[in-house]
Amino acid sequence: MSIRIVLYSHDSAGLGHIRRNLALAGALTAGVGGEPATGLLVAGRPEATRFPLPDGWDWLVLPGVRHAPEGYASRALDVDIETAAALRGSVFRAAVRAFRPDLLVIDRHPLGVARELEPALRMLRTEQPDCRIVLGLREVLDSPAAAAAEWSALGGSAALRPLLDAVWVYGDPRIHDLTANGELPAGLRDLVTHTGYLATGRVAGHLHRIDEPFVLTTVGGGSDGLELALAAAAAPVPAGHRHLVVTGPQMSTADRSRVAAAARPEASVVRRVPDALPLMRSASAVICMGGYNTICEVMSTSTPALVAPRTRRRAEQRIRAAALAAAGAIQTIDASRIDPGSIGDWLAANVGRSATRENIALDGLSRIPHLATALLEGSRERVRRGGERVAV
Repeated sequence: MSIRIVLYSHDSAGLGHIRRNLALAGALTAGVGGEPATGLLVAGRPEATRFPLPDGWDWLVLPGVRHAPEGYASRALDVDIETAAALRGSVFRAAVRAFRPDLLVIDRHPLGVARELEPALRMLRTEQPDCRIVLGLREVLDSPAAAAAEWSALGGSAALRPLLDAVWVYGDPRIHDLTANGELPAGLRDLVTHTGYLATGRVAGHLHRIDEPFVLTTVGGGSDGLELALAAAAAPVPAGHRHLVVTGPQMSTADRSRVAAAARPEASVVRRVPDALPLMRSASAVICMGGYNTICEVMSTSTPALVAPRTRRRAEQRIRAAALAAAGAIQTIDASRIDPGSIGDWLAANVGRSATRENIALDGLSRIPHLATALLEGSRERVRRGGERVAV
């Protein structure tokens, strides 16, 4: 019988949470503890279903939410956030009750949006106490003060710890350690395992073919990448090179037209590509933002990268970029210096250079199946002994 797994992401903006869970699904597909895996990927954006799935996995797409000045709001339905969260939570609870997962991994937000997951998590503790519940965190959450405020709003570790069996941090603590700087409540730190970045072992999809040397600019989903895309498209590139600028599916048509109008003759502006990873591997240089998945894809290659971290909403990308630049893995550019000349100068100095990243733990995807196996074996051993789970 297959191990049943649920991977949840809330998906209020961008596609990063979805892509991270897809990478995890791919890593877990080969099996856990010698048994095959099957699973549900729970997402909040219909674009998720455009990504190919590993064998044995399917989507459960919840009604969408978006960022709003007061926190979150319904993306499309004309309902308040409480109603939207109740709907999302009811669908999720019904799904896990019917599917009966052995393992549930929650991406980033332990209770989802507006505590939508809490009823389902408490139901699992009562009705299926052998299901292991994991909180998966990127290696940088936000500034310590902002992160502490978010944890406090959820009730801190006293409220969350009884619902969690483990916390997987997808990073290398030698680069950034969120257990040491106040980003994570002290009461959860003993649950933490640092997995390494989810970088090497990502499965590359179809290559958007380019028959001559090229540089690549990608701005993730594109919802906040206009400034970088405009400057990069207008930047001079070294002789003999093309420039592929990928604006992302969430950049508006009007903004994408602005990027195309600014582009030099050697630049091609496209909305999306089948997969950015094979392009990163074959590019002479990469210009990108500082989202977790983009950075992991970059670091799985030896391609030099110039990272322009997002400056709005969260400090996450700035913190990540600074830490990786200090380790020599990437180079960064400040928002005030994003212009065609600066980008052209960087390309001239770095095209064709090989970046060295072997000093960073990048093998998180190969470690995840072993961590899952250990969790489930511990759960089953307790069941065999007839013990009940003790809330801590």
